[in-house]
Amino acid sequence: MFVYLDNSATTKPYSAVTDKMVEYMKEDFGNPSSLHRLGISAEKAVKSARKSVAEALTVREDELIFTSGGTEADNTALIGAASARQRRGKKIITTAIEHPAVLEAAGRLESKGFIVEYIEVDEKGLVDLRALQEALTEDTLLLSIMGVNNEVGTIEPIQEIVQIKNEYNKAHGTDVLLHVDAVQAFGKLPLQSNGIDMIAVSGHKIHGPKGIGALYVRKGLTIEPYMIGGGQERHMRSGTENVPAIVGFGQAAKAAKEGFDLRIKNMSSAREYLLEGIKTEIKDIKINGAEKDSLDWDSGMCCPSVLNISFLGTRGEVLLHTLEQDGIYVSTGSACSSNKKGRSHVLKAMRLKDKEIEGAIRFSFSEFNTIEEMQYVLEHLKAAVAKFRRLGSFR
Repeated sequence: MFVYLDNSATTKPYSAVTDKMVEYMKEDFGNPSSLHRLGISAEKAVKSARKSVAEALTVREDELIFTSGGTEADNTALIGAASARQRRGKKIITTAIEHPAVLEAAGRLESKGFIVEYIEVDEKGLVDLRALQEALTEDTLLLSIMGVNNEVGTIEPIQEIVQIKNEYNKAHGTDVLLHVDAVQAFGKLPLQSNGIDMIAVSGHKIHGPKGIGALYVRKGLTIEPYMIGGGQERHMRSGTENVPAIVGFGQAAKAAKEGFDLRIKNMSSAREYLLEGIKTEIKDIKINGAEKDSLDWDSGMCCPSVLNISFLGTRGEVLLHTLEQDGIYVSTGSACSSNKKGRSHVLKAMRLKDKEIEGAIRFSFSEFNTIEEMQYVLEHLKAAVAKFRRLGSFR
């Protein structure tokens, strides 16, 4: 059996997505800036896709900028906002568990003289709202808080953060911005843009293609472009548009909106079955993040697409490759930092012990996972853990 449980890293594109992309590579391959029929056809396709992504995000079409992915969208939000607003302040507030696309952008700004404060999280990965509130100063120009953590699935209290930001701005006559990395939340939770100034999303996390993403920038907000040149995307992201990828992203976003309820219920059912089976069949485990998931935007709960568990007395990397031999694909953490040395910065920030971090596995689900697959996973996972513990020095 083939069981893919690494959907937080990437998802399998829908057939309708790949079909549409092939059409715009083989037939309607024009440049959207060209004035002839092929160019006009490509321009219409980009416009249609923008509408689909905007509707899925519940934002205006003219508030959406296509990028090469979530990383570029995050980079553009932080560096673009900081560059445009540096006379208003030098302070940026983020969390210790953000994606590297945010943390490294913040680090670059820090090297250029900006002040970055990293808010701690609790043992479930939930941001400390009191610390966030106390960190706000009149020199603060930007908050950057992820919607759903990519390693443990914790849903962050975005609406409460919006309220804190709005109250602070009103009381002090400031205009602190809020950027949300919603790459893991998009298509899996009913995200609302109210009170959020910038939102980053990615195509390949919702069964679209790799190499395409988008940044929502609230109408009226001006940030500096991250890429300059030909002036595409309303001068906010120069470069000839990747029409096949944009069209594929639009197709995936449309499917995400139309099949939303059924998709998250399927993910939740698979997650719950596997979690209960692991708790019953395998001893000495630690659930990292919230145990219960939510089908709504409930902070402190877990997104139904993610389950992170430490199997004490084992090594996650060894379990990963053992399961791979049985056709089961999981991960030990973020694929975006898998080539870097060191342990998970997320689990470390959640104050897990070294042995707990070492034995952590992330299972991430899609609408295509079934209960039958979870039964298969449980059987082989139980055997793999038992085998490792017999051979290792389990304590």
